[in-house]
Amino acid sequence: MTTSGQGDSEGSRPPVALLGSIPADISTALRQQFELIDEDSLPALPDDRRKAITHGLTSAMGGVNHAMLEDLPGLDAIASVGAGMDRFDLPWLSARGIAVHPTPDVMTEDTAEFAVGLVFALLRNIVSNDGFVRRGAWSAGRAPLGYRISGRRIGIVGLGRIGSRIAGKLAALGCDIAYSGPSRKDGPWRFELDLAELARQADVLVLSCAGGEATRGIINAAVLERLGPQGYLVNVSRGSVVDEAALIEALERGTIAGAALDVFENEPVPNPLFLELPNCILQPHASVFTRENRRDLAAALEQILRS
Repeated sequence: MTTSGQGDSEGSRPPVALLGSIPADISTALRQQFELIDEDSLPALPDDRRKAITHGLTSAMGGVNHAMLEDLPGLDAIASVGAGMDRFDLPWLSARGIAVHPTPDVMTEDTAEFAVGLVFALLRNIVSNDGFVRRGAWSAGRAPLGYRISGRRIGIVGLGRIGSRIAGKLAALGCDIAYSGPSRKDGPWRFELDLAELARQADVLVLSCAGGEATRGIINAAVLERLGPQGYLVNVSRGSVVDEAALIEALERGTIAGAALDVFENEPVPNPLFLELPNCILQPHASVFTRENRRDLAAALEQILRS
């Protein structure tokens, strides 16, 4: 966390309580506009200054330090870096008159682009072909064949903001799109209520659903078996959505052809067994790591914190 000094607390920068972890670059950008007060600095503030703090800041991955809220009786709004809400106890916060403001719109385009990039990486062997050249295997023979993206059957789990953009981008590439979720959405794509059946019909299953207990482990051994030995899994949602033990076994046994994962149950140190799997592309929760995203994200958070 970023520790803020108290020297210009009476100046032009409004005070904001840091309630959970946020990315360092976002902290640096916002510190120019706001006085960011972390957990260690908060007790040293005079009572009147603590009571005057109305806004807090955290991230979808950082959640909220509930103990800090006891010292912030005037808090009524929390800005959150990210789209996820599964780490917030919303009823508990609402009972205290505190609203959480995530930043989902800023995350949509970059996450959708990244998901499409992972589909390309898997089906066109982009990552494995890099290794093929580097280890000198090209001189001994041709690289393995991949699959054309156009015409692939894509199953999307969760057709919200991000899922809809993934669907639109892959449909524009000539893919056949179907999706699963709690209910049917307006749009041109085919709805399949049963997740296992969606997996059976798909060449690639793309996960873009919300995290939390409602979706914990929904991609289990039975779903992976239905995806089949020529099917691929892409996850840009939450690591909790996947039964990782079942996924590792499926990748080891060839129950599915491969996976590309941007999220894990344990971050930033995922299960080490993933590191040994040649048919698994691993990414560091980087789907929104673009310069445009950081610019737009800082602007969106500033707007929330000044509201």
